[in-house]
Amino acid sequence: MYEITVAASRRAYQLSMLKDAAIEEHEGKVISLAARQMFTSQIGFRLE
Repeated sequence: MYEITVAASRRAYQLSMLKDAAIEEHEGKVISLAARQMFTSQIGFRLE
């Protein structure tokens, strides 16, 4: 669970730094957008 939380947090940071248009579509909820992208396999993550 910790790894998923860290991955979602890092993705949320990426989205906010890029000022992704998808943030506006999700009412500014960056963490939930990042989690949705992970769980729907829009993005992938790996443990290092």
